[in-house]
Order: sequence, then C-alpha cells, then structure tokens
Amino acid sequence: MARAIWTGVISFGLVSVPVELFSATKEHEVSFHQFQRGTNDRIRYLRVNERTGEEVPYGDIVKGADVGEGEHVLIEKKELDEIAPGRSKILDIHQFVDLDEIDPIFFQKTYYLGPGSDETVKTYALLRDAMAETNRAAIATLVMRSKEYLAAIRVDKDLLVLETMYFADEVRDPAEVIERMPGKVRSTSQELRMAGQLIDSMTDEWRASDFRDTYTDRVKDLVEAKRAGAEVVTEAKAPEATNVIDLMDALRRSVEKARKERSATTEDEEVPLADMSKAELLEIARELDISGRSSMSRAELEKAIGKSRKAA
Repeated sequence: MARAIWTGVISFGLVSVPVELFSATKEHEVSFHQFQRGTNDRIRYLRVNERTGEEVPYGDIVKGADVGEGEHVLIEKKELDEIAPGRSKILDIHQFVDLDEIDPIFFQKTYYLGPGSDETVKTYALLRDAMAETNRAAIATLVMRSKEYLAAIRVDKDLLVLETMYFADEVRDPAEVIERMPGKVRSTSQELRMAGQLIDSMTDEWRASDFRDTYTDRVKDLVEAKRAGAEVVTEAKAPEATNVIDLMDALRRSVEKARKERSATTEDEEVPLADMSKAELLEIARELDISGRSSMSRAELEKAIGKSRKAA
C-alpha cells in the first residue's frame, strides 16, 4: 500500500475528522540520464559551496530569503513550522460551495482523502454523505511541505477527494499574456452550422480508458529501435493553418470524414492493413504487444498483426 504524503484533521465547526492524504495520479514518462555528447560520461549535479567549491551535505543546507542588496536571511525548517503551530496538521474548512461554481482553471492536483483510523471511519462517512446529499464541495486551506494550499474537497463515490487550487492572484489575466486576444469575430450562419455539425459528429461519451499516452510509447519504441539498430519511423509533420478561404471546404470534408469513421466504428469495419502507414501498423503492433515490432519491416508488421489477430 502507498504511504500517506500528509496526515492531519479536517476541521469544520467544532468537528475534527482525522484523515490521510494520498496522491491520486501518477505521470508516466521515459526516464533519461544526461551524458556528454560523443562519450558515455554521465553528467551529475552536485550541491557545491560557491565560495569553497566543496560539495555540501543535504542536511547542512538551509533556506535563504533574498532581502535585497546581496543580503539574505537564513531560515531553518523548524522555524517555518514554529510560526504557525498546528497549521501543518489542520485541513481547515472555511465554507461550502456548489462545485460547478469553481472555474477548473483553479485546480492544480488531485489527492485521495482516506479516514485517519478505523475509529474515525463513521465521522468521515458522515461528512462524505452530508456533502453528497447537499451536492456541496468544501473550500479549505492546509499547510503541506512548507507551503499553504487552497483546496476544494469533493465527494467521489465512497471517497472524499481533495483538489489543490491556485489562489486568485496566481491565475494570470489572459489579456496580459496573449498578444492576439480573439474577441468577437463575425462568422456566417453557414460556417456556424457546419462547425456545429462537425462537433456533433465527433461527440461521444467520455471514457478515460479510450485515451493513452502514445508519445511515451513512441519514445520507448525509439529507444528499442536504436538499441536494435533498426529504422526509426518518423511521424507526420503538424498540419498547416487552415486558410480562411478554404474554411468551409475544410469543415465540410471534416464532417464527412468524422461520419465515415464513426460509421466504420459502429459497423466494426476494419481498415485493411495494406492501406495503413507503417506508423499506423506500429501503433496496432504496440496495442497487441507484438515483441520486436520496432525492427520489423512493413511486410513483417502486416504478417505479425494478422497472425496475432487470428490467435486472439
């Protein structure tokens, strides 16, 4: 089982509910080391005293706040904890709101909140059920890793889920960062109708399992191909921007393409392997977990995919 990354109590009114915080998500990516080009020499980072040039143990490092003119105030971790005794163990609820009122731009990272002990499961469940019945989310603050977080606590089936949030002054005004704010643009009724048809033709039920990080898969295949000395398959370039003059034609063709794809999916029709690009064949081989796919020729991929499908 995973270890809790934070433990404390949810506090609302005079009620305190001990809880444990667990990360709800994990990122998957290929891990790389750094090397000097042309060698097998690893590049490593050291914590070095800039005056002596000597490496400093992690335990001997303290934080320093820049106060200007080259001066710094050094702060020990225990001093940060002492300025707000108990705050690092309290998840303090300030109010309850309708979850739909919160703009998703404020959400940062998702965590699971579990009961702190067997004895407190009932109190935890009471808070969860009351929030579910009233369709409310709790707005709270907590101190974690020497930083105060704004958070929204919501109900997800049998659990309470915590979303860390940005404070209002941490969210940028788009007008300050985007040079070309689109504003209102006049579109013809025909363009709007065609764009609506395209959206309708691409509308489906949300299923998270339908999506996969294919870029990480391609990176792994690149590593495997280079290790085997095989051909590296490159992806197609990004499409160029649609010319305004060709917009209606592009919309019309997009609607037709989306409808054909949906029809093919509905009727369970498969595109012949011979009509697919090598990159598409590799994608299918990856889904079928065909070993050695990165070093296969196009013909070998078709044969391996056909054999795997028959075996299934």
